[in-house]
Amino acid sequence: MTLALVFPGQGSQAVGMGRTLAETYAESRAVFEEVDEALGEKLSALIFEGPEESLTLTENAQPALMAVSLAAMRALEAEGFAVTAADYVAGHSLGEYSALCAAGAIGVSEAARLLKLRGRAMQAAVPAGEGGMAAILGLDAASVAELCVRAAEGEVLSPANDNGGGQIVISGAAAAVARAVALAPEAGAKRAIPLPVSAPFHCSLMAPAAEKMAEALATATIRAPKVPVVSNVTATPTADPAEIRDRLVRQVTGEVRWRESMEYLAGTGVTDLVEIGSGKVLSGLARRIDKRLSAQALGTAEAVKAFVEAHRMA
Repeated sequence: MTLALVFPGQGSQAVGMGRTLAETYAESRAVFEEVDEALGEKLSALIFEGPEESLTLTENAQPALMAVSLAAMRALEAEGFAVTAADYVAGHSLGEYSALCAAGAIGVSEAARLLKLRGRAMQAAVPAGEGGMAAILGLDAASVAELCVRAAEGEVLSPANDNGGGQIVISGAAAAVARAVALAPEAGAKRAIPLPVSAPFHCSLMAPAAEKMAEALATATIRAPKVPVVSNVTATPTADPAEIRDRLVRQVTGEVRWRESMEYLAGTGVTDLVEIGSGKVLSGLARRIDKRLSAQALGTAEAVKAFVEAHRMA
């Protein structure tokens, strides 16, 4: 078995996530306590108790999802499964920070502070209502790129997330996104769905946020990871701290190339993906991207124990 660990991005959050991990493993509880201390607030209470509308805010959801992913990783380590048992790690958007943290490249406290800043900066980059995102279903990457060119009419509009399985998210000026949604059926799309997001992530409108992240990452401590990290913006791995820093800055405005990242992993011989943290979004996408990939999600204490037991018996 050749294994990759993958870490979820925004949209996977849910009130109560990680609770069983904190209740079962002292190592997981320590992650939530460290994040609370780093941020100077009880983010763990928001994670476990809500309210949902506060947890969903970008500046809260990003460090919260990282905390849950790292709590799950610490539970795995407590059961004897180290990150070095994986051949690669990867994370979807903010999940790349979780992947880097799991691989020892960034500390938990530093990741929490960076993600809090990243969430605030991304939210503040574009005034409310001026940007938007939409999911385009049933078109390939080239067709979506062409659709964006047709609909832009001089405004910003570009592919933001190539999630695989015929799902590509576009991002840009609100009017341009609306034009693309209207044009999508004649371009051959099965559906075009405006997304209820607070800002147009992963497009050039996020440039002010990228500048803030460049400043923060310039002074952040980043070490060589224990396993290679496949990054969103290149869909290739790196273990070089300077390159990691650069790719994290580029990620703010760049496309999340998730389909290509998973195809890269499958092409290197990876057979199994384990999604570490809240939800099952990435494991659900895996087989739709490449049928060679088998995937499962580990976000609860019960799932961690079952995985480790199965791994010992294999």
